[in-house]
Amino acid sequence: MAQQEVTRLFREAQVNPNLRQRLNTAPDVETFVQMAEQHGYNFTIEEWQKATGFAVEELKCELSEIPGI
Repeated sequence: MAQQEVTRLFREAQVNPNLRQRLNTAPDVETFVQMAEQHGYNFTIEEWQKATGFAVEELKCELSEIPGI
């Protein structure tokens, strides 16, 4: 279910520039996951990493630049 949540978040962020801008301000993955939860998306850091294939160190790009989502 977590992968569906991550996919749902990224799809919404692609069509909602306000959400995308807010999430892009996250200074780290922990904050990103907390911010996503505040917007109704429920997943852990580990679930996010598994769903996206990204390691924490790789979160240096903008949300809209993550391939495959």
